[in-house]
This record gives sequence, C-alpha cells and structure tokens, in this order.
Amino acid sequence: MTTSDHPQPNAEILYNVRAQRGDTLRCKGWKQETILRMLENNMELAEHPEHLIIYGGIGKAARNWESYHAIVESLMNLEDNETLVVQSGMPVATFQTHDLAPTVVMATTNFVRPTWQRFYDLADKNLTMFAQYTAAPWEYIGTQGVIQGTFETLRSVANIHLDGSWEGKILVCAGMGGMGGNQPRAMTMLGGVAVCADVDEQIINNRISAGYCDVLADSIPHALELATNAAEGKSPLGIAVVANAVELFEYCLEHNFRPDVVTEMTPAHDPLAYIPVGYSVSEAESYRKQKRDEYFEVSRDAMVRQLKAMNAFFDSGVPTFEYGNQIRRQCEEHGFADAMRIPGFVSEYLRPLFLEGRGPFRWTCVSGDPADLSRLDDLCLELFSDDDLVTRWITLARQHVPIEALPARVCYLGFGQRKRFGLAVNDLIRNGDVKGPVAFSRDNLDSGSIINPTFESENMPDGSDFISDWPYLNGLLNASAMCDLIAIQANYAMGDSVHTGVTMIADGTEVADYRLSAALTVDSGIGVVRHAQAGYEKAKEVALAVGKEEGMNVPLWWTPTATFGPEE
Repeated sequence: MTTSDHPQPNAEILYNVRAQRGDTLRCKGWKQETILRMLENNMELAEHPEHLIIYGGIGKAARNWESYHAIVESLMNLEDNETLVVQSGMPVATFQTHDLAPTVVMATTNFVRPTWQRFYDLADKNLTMFAQYTAAPWEYIGTQGVIQGTFETLRSVANIHLDGSWEGKILVCAGMGGMGGNQPRAMTMLGGVAVCADVDEQIINNRISAGYCDVLADSIPHALELATNAAEGKSPLGIAVVANAVELFEYCLEHNFRPDVVTEMTPAHDPLAYIPVGYSVSEAESYRKQKRDEYFEVSRDAMVRQLKAMNAFFDSGVPTFEYGNQIRRQCEEHGFADAMRIPGFVSEYLRPLFLEGRGPFRWTCVSGDPADLSRLDDLCLELFSDDDLVTRWITLARQHVPIEALPARVCYLGFGQRKRFGLAVNDLIRNGDVKGPVAFSRDNLDSGSIINPTFESENMPDGSDFISDWPYLNGLLNASAMCDLIAIQANYAMGDSVHTGVTMIADGTEVADYRLSAALTVDSGIGVVRHAQAGYEKAKEVALAVGKEEGMNVPLWWTPTATFGPEE
C-alpha cells in the first residue's frame, strides 16, 4: 500500500477530533495541556481527519493513528521536567530534562538526496510523513493562518502596479484548499474582486460555508460575468468556480479576458496532490493509486501547461507571480526551460516586512472563549496604536475573518513587538482578564525560520539563497530560549527547504515571563540578523536600533561608521 492509498476508516470508529475547551486539565501541567489542544485543534481543522491530513494535500499531524494516540497518551503523562521526542509524526522517547526545557522537540521529513519518489518510498515503509509547514508541529489555525500574508502581498501588488487600490480590479487565481481558500476573502477585504478555480466542489462549498468566499459560479463564463459586473460597480466579491486552473487561465487568454493580476495556490508543490487538467477528483485519486510513476509525469505536464498560461499573462503585461507553491520548481525539474519567467511573491512583494522581523505571528486562545480573542485584539490595538500595518489588519480581521476551531489570530508583528505583546498577554492571564493559556506560534514562512531558494530566500542580494544555516540557528536559539515546542522540518516539495516550527506558551506564571522574554526575542531577532547579513540596510537599521533595546549585540562591521567588511 502506498501513502496515497488512504485506508478506509472503520465505519464504527469516529475519527473526528475536537479541541478541548475550558479549564479542565487532562495533563500534568498547562504547558502539556496547551500543546495537546494545539494538536487537537489541527485535527478539528483537518481537511481529511480520517487520514490525519491537515492541509496541503498530504501534510499530516501524526504518522498514523497508533502514533497519534501514543502522542496524546505521552502528553497526558508528561512531567514538567520531561521532554517528548517526536520523529516524523511518531513519538519515540521521553527524556528527563528540566523544568525550563522544551516540552516537545520534533524533526519531520528530513532525509538526504531528496526526490518525490524517495519520499514516497520511505513513507510506504512507515519511516516518515510530510510535514507541510504547520501541520506536523501542530500549529495550524485554519485558512486564516495565511490570510494576512495574502492581504499584505496583494496590498503590495496594488501599490506597485495598481496605483494603490484594488477597487474595481479583478484577481484571477486558483486553489481553494486550506491555504488557497483565503484568496477570495483577502481580495474582498482590499475592496477587489476574485475569481478562484478549484476542481473540488466540496472544498469550495466548505470555504463558502466558513465565510472565505461569497458565491459559486455555474461556469467559467458565468464567473467572469459576475466578476466584470462587480468590478464595474466597484463592489467587492469573492467568486469560486469548479474548474481546473489550466482551464480558467487558458479560457481567459483565449477570450481576451484581461484580469488585473494573476496568481494561484494549487498544491503544485506535490505532483501527486496536484490534479491534472481533464481529471476529476475521483479520477485523479484512482489514477495515482494505480500508476503512481505515470501520474507524476502527467501531473507535471499539466503544471507546465498551467505555467505557460501564466507566463503568457505576464508577457502581456498582467502582473503575475508564483504564490509559494513551487510550480516553477516542479516545471523546471520537468525540463521546462522558461519555468522561472514569472517572479516569486516573497522577493517581489513581501520581503520588506521580513527586514523588520515581521511575519505571520499567531496566537491561539486554548480556553476556546471568543472573549479571550477579542481582548487580545484590543490589547494589540492598545499597544501598537501607532503602527498602521497592525491597526489596519486587526480592525479588518475582526470584521471579516471567521473563527475556525479554537479562537486564533494572525498578525505581522515584528522584532520587539512580539515580546512586548507576549508579556502583556501573560500579564492579562495572571490578572484573570484572559482565561488563558495562550499559545504563540507562527507560520514557518517567517523572517528567519526557513531556507528555500525558490520561495522565501529567493534572490537574496548577497547570493545566500541556498544557505541553510539560518533555520538551524533559529532552532538552536529557540531551544536555548526555552521554547515549549521546537520542530525542524524539511520539505523536498517546497524546493529542498529547511524550516522550523515553534510554540511558546503564556500561562500567567512568572516562569512564562522568563521564557517568553527570551523566546519571543530570538525567534524574530535572528530573522533581522539573517537579512542584515544579506546586505539589507533596513534590516541593519532595525538590528542596531531594536536590537540594542532587546539585548542583541551585532558585529561592528554593521555600524554606519565601519570602514571594513566581514571578509577582513
């Protein structure tokens, strides 16, 4: 049986997991309980919970159900001075460490000489699983987890290409899964119109029900008609259509429909998760089970066809970019010579935020009480009232982003801000203003937590795109700073990437103050250092100004008066 041959669950066994709410403690401490609830939250939000698949086609929370139950049991029995070790979704040991040590350490999908075939061969032998970003380390908070990244990316696109406004403008895109499903809502929050294709009607309906999309069109022509009318009336609208990305893009080209921007978030990182044009969801599932190697080829053929259409948009003057799903990489490996024609979104639009240590920082209220989330939104607005990026986002998110499972929020707080916010949250828990605890995490697409030369670290000015020291340093620093959960992961599908996941817990104690002060400093601080080292002047300025306040010293050669470089 291959990994993609999902076993059918026993009809008598319920695989639906719901994160526990309230103040009932099942574990021996709130650190363990919080991490357990984060795991359960992943499962509550899972696209295919019966298979432990959280999002992204094959991103899993545990290697198998035996491992899942063993993890739960281990967390329930874990002492405060012990650390649970998880290897690719399987608990392998508990060690006695000390009270300030991480509660969980894990490594997932790390193997040498990576190819997709080798990954699936190892997974078939039950030796590994696919981490994705936040699936394996139990930090997924649903579709909302990436929505501010889309919002800020599209906002940057508008500033560069559309005179600063999406009003009356149309985005044509694809992918309505756990990540891609945020695209229509991000567009309407900006005042624009989105047409988003997906071959899976059930996935589309799930996003509409959750509040991330407004309407399902009958066909591609109907979707474009709705979009045109909404744009002419300057009315925000999120439109979905059951279609393959290739079909939507080629139809627009053939019928001279010129959108204002084109991108997509199909699962092109994995040729088995990607559904080729001409196949339904069930037909693709049957095909990949029967002829996996052949499916790889057909899937990549379809990706090339899609990318050719995107290149055609780009060549015609329509701003077009890859939104982090590695379709360019897959097509390049498949022999498509023009695979890197369109830009990637980080180097083109989002990186300026990374220079300040900003990134997709999140908090999850494990009490399950929406009032806790509301109080933390208030706190964010109170603390950072002079920060337009933060106040704009929190105000809009409160109005437009639905709660999924445990109440959670994403916000691009930067270096220094995360520590200030975390300590203030811990104080609110201590005073009883927030029921708590609160788990702080972030997407692995953060300022200093990942290396991926065709995604986050693409086009670094010093040529350090391929240097993987930085995420390892991030993981080491997080361990040194007493983070509660630390994960080191590698996703071949994401372009030979290495990245880290991290969870830090506020429970109202003085010990949490001590840990949060260190952890929330180093995790974003190393991102500023990484970009300063690459030569970004803004990152150097932040490192020198904020770093001094946060107890971070930087090399003399960064200072404005230095006359020598690191090579000396």
